[in-house]
Amino acid sequence: MAITVTDPRPIERAEEILTPKALAFIEELHTRFAGTRNELLAARAVKRQRVADTGKLDFLPETQDVRDGDWKVAPAPAALQDRRVEMTGPASPAKMAINALNSGAKVWLADLEDASTPTWGNVIDAILNLRDAAQGTLSYTSAEGKEYRLRTDAPLAVVVARPRGWHMQEKHLLLNGEPAVGALVDFGLHFFHVAKQLVLNGQGPYYYLPKMESHLEARLWNDVFVFAQDYLGLGQGTIRATVLIETIPAAFEMDEILYELRDHASGLNAGRWDYLFSIIKYFRDAGEEFVLPDRASVAMTAPFMRAYTELLVKTCHKRGAFAMGGMAAVIPNRRHPEVTEAAFAKVRADKTREANDGFDGSWVAHPDLVPTCREVFDAVLGDKPNQLDKQRPEVNVTAEQLLDVTSAEGQVTEAGLRLNLYVAIAYTAVWLSGNGAVAIHNLMEDAATAEISRSQVWQQIRNKSVLADTGNTVTRELVERILGEETERLRTEFGDEAFRRYYQPASELIADICLSEDYTDFLTTPAYELVG
Repeated sequence: MAITVTDPRPIERAEEILTPKALAFIEELHTRFAGTRNELLAARAVKRQRVADTGKLDFLPETQDVRDGDWKVAPAPAALQDRRVEMTGPASPAKMAINALNSGAKVWLADLEDASTPTWGNVIDAILNLRDAAQGTLSYTSAEGKEYRLRTDAPLAVVVARPRGWHMQEKHLLLNGEPAVGALVDFGLHFFHVAKQLVLNGQGPYYYLPKMESHLEARLWNDVFVFAQDYLGLGQGTIRATVLIETIPAAFEMDEILYELRDHASGLNAGRWDYLFSIIKYFRDAGEEFVLPDRASVAMTAPFMRAYTELLVKTCHKRGAFAMGGMAAVIPNRRHPEVTEAAFAKVRADKTREANDGFDGSWVAHPDLVPTCREVFDAVLGDKPNQLDKQRPEVNVTAEQLLDVTSAEGQVTEAGLRLNLYVAIAYTAVWLSGNGAVAIHNLMEDAATAEISRSQVWQQIRNKSVLADTGNTVTRELVERILGEETERLRTEFGDEAFRRYYQPASELIADICLSEDYTDFLTTPAYELVG
């Protein structure tokens, strides 16, 4: 197998990452595992179609013995025993990486996935930043002369890196002329360059694994880990992984996913926004009963979301794994303290619910939210590092409860449709500019929320949903009109130059995927073709 780097543009310090030995490791990963990955992606489509035809999704009868078995995952290493606050954000640019490491959070989810546009420059820079951070040398000086350094007066956040999901390709590395697997590139470059230093630091290597839909995909990751540890001469079980349960089929295979990764697993995370996206995607053509109300009105207190999170806590603690709560996406607005105060109250209520339910920690998207989350979990945990002893035997979740999206309060409205189109265009435009996370209306939006937005629009057209506030039926013509209005609004807000470069192409892309007869599985797949 021949491996080729296709991007001719110079990237600063790229030669430190794209070494012959590192590329040989990437090549070996693909030789062994890319074929299985391709088969598993094909199996996703087959299963989705079967569920669409039958309208049924259930726990797997063939793995009943795993769910009934008396087994646990490997005990967590010391560095992952206390995860009460996890900061999330991209690993590039260096300024954001330093701020996350210095945030006071116990863990930093260093994101190469939903909060990162996978330009080749971003990919290389992220690996460099994570390597430099592990070596204690990461620093940055802005054009204005402001210096950013790793703090020495308090512990840095423990790094848990998130590679791309199995579905993403890496077009800047070709193997026998075919694009590489994004997940294997991200993991491979990070592991090869950083793993041994992290072992010396006593803090890794640790990973978050996104977008999985089955325990067989977890088995593939486990096989990758076993091989990679042998390749670098590290002991089996050195790697620890937390899996995001952010797809509806994965919610039915939590036990099985932990079992496949049991020597390397450290927990599961309630990836709430991608979870909602997955429900829409999976049941997009299953009828009106699977049409969710406006995105902003779907609360974590909805019965079907409660079923999902309570099952996650029970499953994790039964198996000795950590249950990690979802994202607090609000962004403080220092110019409007009353907005910030209301936002912090919502975050506090959300984190209090999670802590009382038994979660061992939770996510925030901004350093200013770290103290609030920590305070809530401190009050519940006390001197304990986690809540593994909270077993939740009273929880018994059925398939019907997981799928009862009609239990969500709220309506489908034109205001919600308009907001979905605005967010989908605005986020995609910023993504095309090279930034995978952006604040929109005081919320941190990443690919997951944009996916919900555009998927809701597609589903509403398909189901001819009636808007509660206007009485209009959602049609292609209505969506085209509102999309045009929201596009013009964005042009007014951001100016002609930014509009021409990013917002107009984003609007055209959102129009294509929302108005198409065929559903696009991931927004980022066609968007990736538009970036360098």
